[in-house]
Amino acid sequence: MPYTVTPSNLPEVLILKPQVFGDARGFFFESFNARDFAKVTGLDVQFVQDNHSKSSKGVLRGLHYQIEHAQGKLVRVTRGEVYDVAVDMRQHSPTFGQWVGCHLSADNALQFWVPPGFAHGFLVLSESAEFLYKTTDYWYPEHERSLLWNDPALGIEWPLPEGVQTPILAAKDAAASTLSKAQAY
Repeated sequence: MPYTVTPSNLPEVLILKPQVFGDARGFFFESFNARDFAKVTGLDVQFVQDNHSKSSKGVLRGLHYQIEHAQGKLVRVTRGEVYDVAVDMRQHSPTFGQWVGCHLSADNALQFWVPPGFAHGFLVLSESAEFLYKTTDYWYPEHERSLLWNDPALGIEWPLPEGVQTPILAAKDAAASTLSKAQAY
């Protein structure tokens, strides 16, 4: 099987490890195969958009979600390392407001499945990182929301990299809502 799947502390959020074939020339792996993804996860998803970002050490992007047109995301890192986080924003879920995190890097080749209904963000731990993600719906800026990265009600344990006191944030993320004031699904 080209993937192994590990459930996270939030059952719908999955950690996938592709089978990597390496030798003296380098490596090869299938980063996505719809048939195999469905087989190992039980999910039949259709991705409509691929995104690629590059960020510097200490940049925190997120925690983002779309209140309408909720996106599922399959995320991975192709250069560097990040700490990736998903927060359950489904108000009738038994895990509402809970979070799970995972170290993703070019070296470990892990992928993180963040289902629709979850806020998502990541913190760059290496000098820079390139982050790729597939989404199940398009980006609609009018529906995008941000959840405050350091909301005490969430208690996310961000592993700030050495030499970074406070993450570098976009203005929208610095002004994000706390969980108590955020729109939820």
